[in-house]
Amino acid sequence: MSFAKEATDIMMQNNRFTTLIWLALVALTLVTFAIGEAGFAGKHVMLGLLLIALIKGQMVSNYFMGLKQADFLWRAIMLIYYLLVGGLIAAAYLLGLQ
Repeated sequence: MSFAKEATDIMMQNNRFTTLIWLALVALTLVTFAIGEAGFAGKHVMLGLLLIALIKGQMVSNYFMGLKQADFLWRAIMLIYYLLVGGLIAAAYLLGLQ
């Protein structure tokens, strides 16, 4: 097999995988939209939506920002950031309910 053919095959596999990640992000976005349009509310719904946002953020960081190949430190920094921001949003929401 020639180098060019092998490189083309790898690019096609990467394109398919990236497309699948993108479709997963679109699906998660549609789920959050549907939850909002249905009018669901409450602590559990809010925590579920924050979890979806965390998953989407991590997917973008890993696959579209290229952190999947980076040192663990950089992935950990982004994960801590997502957890911190999500935690602060959850705390503000829960404190506002009291």
